[in-house]
Amino acid sequence: MSDATRTADRVEIAELFGRLANLLDDGRHDDSHTVYHPDVVAHSPRGHELHGLDEVTDFLKRTHVADEHTQHVHGDVLVQADGDRAEATANQLVYFYRDGAPPHRTSGLRSACTAIRTPAGWRISDMRITLAWTQEH
Repeated sequence: MSDATRTADRVEIAELFGRLANLLDDGRHDDSHTVYHPDVVAHSPRGHELHGLDEVTDFLKRTHVADEHTQHVHGDVLVQADGDRAEATANQLVYFYRDGAPPHRTSGLRSACTAIRTPAGWRISDMRITLAWTQEH
């Protein structure tokens, strides 16, 4: 595998975090297939362990609070790709707010995922989200 291919893979895998953040912030839960693999396993502080794209998408819809918005910000993204499989981690801040108001809650999370190459591009096959802290404002 060429250095250019490895670099392109790392960029695409890192972009999964940004695409997931935009999907969540925009409430486009039906677009989960653009980030997650159909057989995804997701571990989250709120959803425990979820199996499969349908279960993850249903959980996102079910837990969405109607008048609450989020802003997800990722940093410290690290990617280690090996062929058609990769491990990636990121720190994440999530701001919870209502229209025209400053955040009423902020959370710090640690995300770790396994991504696999599919015909549609890289997709998250396993996601582990660990809550580090939450602050109510």
